[in-house]
Parts: sequence; structure tokens; C-alpha cells
Amino acid sequence: GFLAITTKGTGPDPLVAVRSAASDKVEIHEMKMDGNVMRMRELEKGLEIPPGATVELKPGGFHLMFMALKAPFAKGAKVPATLVFEKAATPDIDLVVEAMGPGAPAHRH
Repeated sequence: GFLAITTKGTGPDPLVAVRSAASDKVEIHEMKMDGNVMRMRELEKGLEIPPGATVELKPGGFHLMFMALKAPFAKGAKVPATLVFEKAATPDIDLVVEAMGPGAPAHRH
């Protein structure tokens, strides 16, 4: 899942979890280069969102990993998710399923 998150608070407020009725589990992941190898790992303590900043979840970087899907995602469908922050409210969002591949645009909220 790809989106942009902007905080309006005066202190850090990490994204600590994501829930979705579309899958049994959603993890917050980071992809980054380790020498010549692209590595992906779960951010077990969540994703830090600095005060007043925007953090983009996009291909090749931070992203949401939907695991154990309850049904295959279909292009054009909306995938519901709830963002759980350490301090802020838990907004419900819809991510739109787009085509996979190098030319696919990232979805932003």
C-alpha cells in the first residue's frame, strides 16, 4: 500500500499499526539498499512521522504489506484500512488497487 501521511501535531507520532478487513495482517515495511542488494524489513516499532512533516509510502521505500488476503485484489477496487497512530486518532482510509509493474503510479492520500 502506498500513500502520503502528514502530521499536524507538535511532536512525533509514529504509525504503529494498520488494520484491514481485506487481509488477516498488515505490516509496515521499509525497503532500502544494503550494498548491492535491496532488502525489505518490517518496522516493528512503527514508522516515525516527524511533527509537521509528510512521509511518503512509495515503491522502493516505506510501504504497507497486506498479508493473508481474504480475496485477491482487483484493479480499480478499494481496499479499506485503518491507520493506528501512537497518539492521534485512527483514520479509516481506502486505497485504490492499481496495476503492478514498473510504470504503475503510486496511490497517494
